Amino acid sequence: MKIRKDDNVIIIAGKDKGKTGKVVHALPRMDKVVVEGVNIRKVHKKATQTGQKGQIVEVTMPVHVSNVMIVDPKEKKPSRIGLSTEKGKKSRITKKSNTVL
Repeated sequence: MKIRKDDNVIIIAGKDKGKTGKVVHALPRMDKVVVEGVNIRKVHKKATQTGQKGQIVEVTMPVHVSNVMIVDPKEKKPSRIGLSTEKGKKSRITKKSNTVL
């Protein structure tokens, strides 16, 4: 999975198409990422103590990696990610402008 935590991404499919945000959490085993402010669901929480009321909480749910693209830092447009090797070190680059991430 080429997308990591703290990457700026744009949603390219689904109900939140066009929204941008920062990756909060990456789940590589499930091929999903949690993006800040995207795919928000309302979850009903039960009261944990007596005398306390239950509540409805908004939770950010994961999005599949195929539905997000990295935002190119130079052009501010979606771009694919490639890998390059320089002096024995691997680094991620954007395909649009060859910027190292």
